[in-house]
Amino acid sequence: MSDVAVADPKAETLARPFVKELIKQWRAQDMHGAWENKSDFDLIEPYIVDKVKRREIPLVGDPDPETIWRLELFYNAIGLTIERATGCMVSPMMKMSHEGFGRIILMAGRLIVVNKMLRDVHRFGFDTLEKLADEGDKAVNAGVDMINKYPDVAKY
Repeated sequence: MSDVAVADPKAETLARPFVKELIKQWRAQDMHGAWENKSDFDLIEPYIVDKVKRREIPLVGDPDPETIWRLELFYNAIGLTIERATGCMVSPMMKMSHEGFGRIILMAGRLIVVNKMLRDVHRFGFDTLEKLADEGDKAVNAGVDMINKYPDVAKY
């Protein structure tokens, strides 16, 4: 038997800064300790909507409050990760129709650092944990790049 430890891809993904912030967002929502015994993965598992789960969701539908809440926590985690990386306060603003179409922006000062059109929000999710982390990291990196490009506007 080899003494070399095999890296756990799930543990590595859960340790990424964006995913850690998303988990913090979820833990902060647990005011009564109901989720204390849940693993970090179990907390964010609702974001994993693989092809089988996606087929069970109708093509047209209105998002339920829980899905909207998950979406808000996702973008709050992006904003806070950008904030930690740049030192600029980032605020989210979302406008969405009852049918699940709209837009979310993350602002730093007077600068829009992330601008995302939303559609089919009732089907919001990612195929795998890695894709969740990759999409979060991509938005974080875009936001950090925007602040670095226009620091005077972001800090105003």
